[in-house]
Amino acid sequence: MSLFFRVIQIDDLQNILDLENKKMTEQYPDEMERMMAVWNSKHRIEALNHYIPLGWSFLAEDVDTKALIGYFIAQPLLFLDGQTQTLWVEHVQSETLQARDELCELAYKLGREKHLQRVYFPSDNGVPNSIQSFKPANWAPGTIAVKTTK
Repeated sequence: MSLFFRVIQIDDLQNILDLENKKMTEQYPDEMERMMAVWNSKHRIEALNHYIPLGWSFLAEDVDTKALIGYFIAQPLLFLDGQTQTLWVEHVQSETLQARDELCELAYKLGREKHLQRVYFPSDNGVPNSIQSFKPANWAPGTIAVKTTK
């Protein structure tokens, strides 16, 4: 399968939500359980509305069918963990291993091209398998988190 990669546009929002809904339906057949999982997911519409306009999020489409095969949402962060510039990849989703691997490679190359010091990837959806060739290190910040909500 040949993939085409491009920056996510706001017009892509419904296709992303459809892909995520399909994935959530597979993972959570029970509608109530699925609804609860969506509330805590990284692909909530509020998150997508934040990440998409920033211009650092990409999607993968099948060249022939133009179908959405995967995407990642990301944003640059300044002065995080002692690094001047980093790329924070919040979420990676894909229909195929090829798309996941190539999206992770794209995020890595984007960080290198823009001279960022690090790219932080999520440790779910098989992403650790996709970034093995980049010699990843576990990130364990010396930070204490305090919840401000219940």
